[in-house]
Amino acid sequence: MDMGMDQVDQMSGREFEEWVAQLYRKLGYTVQLTPQSNDFGADLIVKREGKMSAIQTKRYKNKVGVKAVQEIVAAKPHYKAHEAFVVTNNYFTAPAQKLAKANGVILIDRDGIMKMHRTIKK
Repeated sequence: MDMGMDQVDQMSGREFEEWVAQLYRKLGYTVQLTPQSNDFGADLIVKREGKMSAIQTKRYKNKVGVKAVQEIVAAKPHYKAHEAFVVTNNYFTAPAQKLAKANGVILIDRDGIMKMHRTIKK
């Protein structure tokens, strides 16, 4: 957990999933990683205070587009989640932001993930 975003940017997709899982655990969530394939669009299922959320993680070199939002929109009812998130080490395209807003998907970009990380380091 004690690393900068430059190191996060070098992770594989699975390493990033595990790093985000650890971040959510430190924030008080129960975390389950989904299988690497056939995950129905979610990488993590997190629970806290009776609320379950489906999370799609994207460790990308470029901005994250609508496909990630579409995947988590599909995953949310499959997992019977209350909320849906896409978490990335980068930022989101304008179309992705628009689709997320229309579907109630919460987007956590590079700035948001750094803020979360700073919260647990205090």
